[in-house]
Amino acid sequence: MLQTALHYSHTLLKEIIQPGDQVIDATMGNGNDTLFLSELVGPKGKVYAFDIQEQALTNTKEKLGDTAPQADLFLAGHETIETNVPEEQPIKAAIFNLGYLPNSDKSIITLPETTKQAMDAILKRLTVGGRMILVIYYGHDGGAAEKNQVLNYCGDLPQKDYSVLTYQFINQKNNPPILVCVEKKKGSQE
Repeated sequence: MLQTALHYSHTLLKEIIQPGDQVIDATMGNGNDTLFLSELVGPKGKVYAFDIQEQALTNTKEKLGDTAPQADLFLAGHETIETNVPEEQPIKAAIFNLGYLPNSDKSIITLPETTKQAMDAILKRLTVGGRMILVIYYGHDGGAAEKNQVLNYCGDLPQKDYSVLTYQFINQKNNPPILVCVEKKKGSQE
């Protein structure tokens, strides 16, 4: 059976993340990806997780409990990756769930400008073979603009440096999410 975009994102991450790796959850949300990444990198790895909402931070702390001291949680937007993750820190993977925090204020959404800043910061740090994954939920006000910006940004990445995959069910109603995976190739100069 075909996987949902969210489940496929986890498959793509499991393929490459090893214990001890450094990774980013660019949109902490309810902490599901932060927990998943923490389990993959193990106690010697590091997860940098970002969200602007106190509710997301609270939900994630509750989900993690004492099981993931390797997760650094930032009550800050993903545009602060540039200042909160050292530039010399190699990042194996990053994931975004773009849109809004489920079961919360739907007017608080991720924005094209800040998402672009975060993607720029991640690609500077991404290791060869590393992956940046974006699951784009766009069925809300402002969602189409962000979707278009992300697709254009990723589509314009140089083929010699990156492979870019999109994954989406095209016969489903209600704006099914789009998964974008950017993988850094060997020989990339960035």
